[in-house]
Amino acid sequence: MFSEEFNVRFYETDALAHVSNTVLVGWFETGREPIFKLFNPELDLQNWPLILASYKVDFLEQIYYGQKVQVSTYISRIGTSSFDVYQELWQQQKKCATGTTTMVHYDFQTKQAVAINDEIKAQLLANSYPE
Repeated sequence: MFSEEFNVRFYETDALAHVSNTVLVGWFETGREPIFKLFNPELDLQNWPLILASYKVDFLEQIYYGQKVQVSTYISRIGTSSFDVYQELWQQQKKCATGTTTMVHYDFQTKQAVAINDEIKAQLLANSYPE
């Protein structure tokens, strides 16, 4: 599991005095950065090897300003060239949201999916969601 903690910033709140729903997608992306580094340790944008194929976010509880949040990131599925990242967002010991993102190992020059090598698969498996 990878874990990242954030301070909720004032501008991330909306007119209803809780965190805007659009903010979670950014927090989840930041939580996936350690996974990005498995494929591209320097995060070299000129040689980026991943695309986002889909994502889904479920909102379970409201999230508030002035209280830290934690994003926990796991791998929930590994295929030949794609994998799913499952994430949970917690605030004050409450699971407030979950998200699942499908990522594809991709070659931008050939515009094709590329098989994930065994070494990276092993690292992804080491961070699998505990069942």
